[in-house]
Amino acid sequence: MTIKNNHILQLKKLLPALIGITLFSFILGLSLFYIDAQFSLLSFNLASCLTLGGAIVFIVLLILNNKLNDTTTLGKNNQSAISGLSIAQQWKKPLRIFSMIMASLAFLAISHYAANSITTRWDVTKDEQHTLTKNTIEFISTLKEEVELTALYVGLPPKYLQDLFNEYERLSAGLISTQIIDPIDNISFAAKFGNVVSGRERKVIVQSSNGRKDVDFSDDALTEEKLTNAIARASSPPRQVYFLVGHGEYSITNTDHVGLSTFKQLLADNNIESKTLMLGITQSIPADCDVLIIAGARTELTVQEDKLIVDYLTTGGDALFLIEHTTVTTPDKPLTAEQLAENPSLNSIINHWGLNVKSDIVVDLTNHVGDDVGSPATKNYQQHKAITEGLDYTFYVRPRSIEMLAERRPSIKLAVIASTASKEKSWAETNRNLAIQYDQGIDTPGPVPISYVVLEEHKAENTVPNPLPYKTNTPRSDTRIIVFTDADFLTNVYINQYSNAQMGLNIVNWLAELDYQAFVRTKAIKVERLDLTSQQKRQVVVILFFTIFFFFIIGIVVWLKSKQR
Repeated sequence: MTIKNNHILQLKKLLPALIGITLFSFILGLSLFYIDAQFSLLSFNLASCLTLGGAIVFIVLLILNNKLNDTTTLGKNNQSAISGLSIAQQWKKPLRIFSMIMASLAFLAISHYAANSITTRWDVTKDEQHTLTKNTIEFISTLKEEVELTALYVGLPPKYLQDLFNEYERLSAGLISTQIIDPIDNISFAAKFGNVVSGRERKVIVQSSNGRKDVDFSDDALTEEKLTNAIARASSPPRQVYFLVGHGEYSITNTDHVGLSTFKQLLADNNIESKTLMLGITQSIPADCDVLIIAGARTELTVQEDKLIVDYLTTGGDALFLIEHTTVTTPDKPLTAEQLAENPSLNSIINHWGLNVKSDIVVDLTNHVGDDVGSPATKNYQQHKAITEGLDYTFYVRPRSIEMLAERRPSIKLAVIASTASKEKSWAETNRNLAIQYDQGIDTPGPVPISYVVLEEHKAENTVPNPLPYKTNTPRSDTRIIVFTDADFLTNVYINQYSNAQMGLNIVNWLAELDYQAFVRTKAIKVERLDLTSQQKRQVVVILFFTIFFFFIIGIVVWLKSKQR
C-alpha cells in the first residue's frame, strides 16, 4: 500500500503541470479556432482531448485520495502526511482560479459561436463599410439558383474586396460562390472570359444559368450597389417597362432638367429595361410589357388609345400614371380653352378603377420646398412595405388631389400612398388664379391624398377572350395601378433629392412584381490606412484579449497570496 501511496503522491505533484498543459492547449485551440473561424484537428481536437484527459486524471486522483484517507493500514505518520496533502485543501484556491479561467474561455467560445451564427452585425466603420444593406440582404434571400462571382484583379487584391465577397457568401446559404484571380498569374483561366490581360485589370464576372454580367471597377472601388445590381441582372431576366410617347410626355432620352434619363438609368441598374411606345402607330401594347408608364401627358389620348389601355389593364396589365399639374394664372390673364385642356387627368381610364383626379392644386403652408407652398414635402405615407418602408421626405411640384369614387367594383382595392403632412395648413386649392385661401365647402381639407395604389385581383381559374393577341384566353393576373398627380419629382433636376429616386424605383418595382426592393444608395468604399482582413482583425482581438487576460490572472494570484499572509 505504501508503494501505491507513493504513486498517488507523485501524481499529485504532476497535477499542476497537467492543469497547466490542459489549460494552455485549450486556450491555444480556442484561439486558433477563433482566428481561422473553423475547427481543426491540430487545435480544437487536441485541446479537447487534453482537457478531457486532465479531467479524468483529476477525478481519479480525488477517488483514490478519498479511499486513501479511509484506510487503516497506514501508520499515523503516513496518514497525517497524506491527509495534509488532501487535494480538497491543497488545491482549493488554484481550482478556483482554474474554474474562473475555464468559465472565461467558455464565455469566449459561446460569444464567438453567437457572432458567427447570428446574422446581426455591429459595424462601427464609417459608412458601414463591412455591412451589407438591408436591400441586399433581402435580395440575396430571394435567390433560387447558384451565382458565381469571379474577380479579376492584378496583384494583391484589396482587403475590402475579400470581406465583401465573404459577406455575400455567408448570407447566401451556399448559393453564391466567390473567387479572386490574378489574370496575369492565371492567364489560361482568365482567357475563358475573353479578357485581354493588362496591369489594370479590375473586373468582377457574375455568372448564373441565366447569363453573365461584368462589373468594371478599374477606376473606382467596387460598391455593393454595383455588385448586387449585376447579380440581379445575371440571375433573372430583365423586366420591360414601356413609356408612352406622342402626347408631350417627359422623355427618357432627354438629359436636361425636365428629362427622365436619370430615372431610366436607375431602372436599368435594377434590371428593368425602358422602351418607348407610340400607340398611335403600333395600335397594340407589346406582349413583353410588364409595366406601362404614362409620364406627364400634355394632350389628351385618343379614344382608341384609351380603349387599348383599358383592355390591357382589364386583362391583368400593370401601369403607372404620372399626371401633371393644372395650369394656373393671375386674375388679369384668364386661361384659354387650350390652356384649360393642358395636362389631362386621364380620368377616362382611371375612373374604371374607382379613382378621380381633380382639377385643383394641393398646397401646404408648413411643409413645402423652398418658398413654393404648391410644392408640398411629406413623410405622411401609408404602410406599404414594398413602396414606402424606410423612405425619408419626398416632394411634389403642384400636385392635384385624388378622390375615390363611391361606385366601383367590389374586387378593386384602393389605398393612399402619400398625403400632405399638415392637417390644418394644407388643402386642395380650386382657385387657379393663385388666390391661395382655404374656402370651406369648396376646397378639399388636408391631409390631401396625392397618390394612390390600386390592386384588383382576378381568379386564376378564369379565362377571358381578349382582343389583345398576347392575352387571349389566358389566366388573368392581378391588375396593379399606381397614380401620382406629379411627374416632376422623377425628372433629372429633382430625382436625386430626398427620397424621390427611391420612391420612383419602389413603385415601378412593385408594379413589375419584383420580390426585392430596388437599390439607390451608393455606399462608396474608402480604403483605410490600416486595411486588415477579417482573419487579421480576429488575430488582433485575440492578442488584445490575452493581454488583458494575462494581467487579470496576475492580479488574482497576487490577491490570493496577499490573503495567505
